[in-house]
Amino acid sequence: MDEGTADMKKRSAMKRTPLVTVLGASGFVGSSVTRALAGRRIRLRAVARRPSAPAPGPAETTVVTADLTDRKALAEAVAGSDAVIHLLLGEGGWRAAESDPGAERVNVGVMRDLVDVLRPAPGEVTPPLVVYGGAASQVGVPQREPLDGTEPDRPETAYDRQKLAAEQLLLKATAEGRVRGISLRLPTVFGESAAPGAGDRGVVSAMARRALDGRTLTMWHDGTVRRDLVHVDDVAAAFTAALSHPDSLVGGHWLIGAGRGDALGDVFRLVARTVADVLGRPPVDVVSVEPPAHAPATDFRSVTLDSAPFRAATGWHPRIPLPEGVRRAVTALARERNDPR
Repeated sequence: MDEGTADMKKRSAMKRTPLVTVLGASGFVGSSVTRALAGRRIRLRAVARRPSAPAPGPAETTVVTADLTDRKALAEAVAGSDAVIHLLLGEGGWRAAESDPGAERVNVGVMRDLVDVLRPAPGEVTPPLVVYGGAASQVGVPQREPLDGTEPDRPETAYDRQKLAAEQLLLKATAEGRVRGISLRLPTVFGESAAPGAGDRGVVSAMARRALDGRTLTMWHDGTVRRDLVHVDDVAAAFTAALSHPDSLVGGHWLIGAGRGDALGDVFRLVARTVADVLGRPPVDVVSVEPPAHAPATDFRSVTLDSAPFRAATGWHPRIPLPEGVRRAVTALARERNDPR
């Protein structure tokens, strides 16, 4: 076989192997999604603003460091992609969206550019697939439980308004035939980091850090407010499930949740007991305190998510029980403190 024939076969094989690009691959959810995808025989492009190491697995992984708010850099990052998983989050998380003018550029502007620069590969007629990490909180103050995805959206915070705007851009581009968009509205995600520097900034890890410091855990209510908590590995599995079953999902938004609605008082006491068990000392106290003036109304309303439609379409369901997930998160944080490398 001559060199030219071998090169043609190599190019042909690459064309048959799908290219999946993860935007925000070094983040908390993004690193877990990237790790899950690395177990597939695909071409995997992991894109983030800070350098990261490829996740182990059979995937042919390329790591790209780029500022995706630069339209040209974004276009280069997604060129040739069969599927793009959009998991970007502005610095400072959801609270920063209220005061950081750059948050809108990350949370909305990148999606605006993405649906414009994505094009089917030469010779392909099927538009690229885009799976977006939305937020269940886009609905605003929950008017009922459980939420099932049919409720009208009345976002209360700047972050949720931005997430909804990005989702609407994606679904509009889908209706116009430019991309095939799917929005997964995520619950309260928690768990251990899959990559250095990709720490969880959510409530479970925040309380675990306080307990590891020996500090009292405080609640802005009586502890009966509920959240739908899902471990980050189960969330990553939801994204891989969407990639495997896109046809019935394209054009819609889908709630991802455990469907339990865990009372935060019980969750905080579980965190305190788990930290005590890991460190071999008595658990810290869990108390109610007066909320700050800036606390949004959504902090005081319970959320339970009905993910039955997504489960029926994909077969996905969360597998990691809350106590196991909390123990994993606490153990990882304790290990990180003992060995900060």
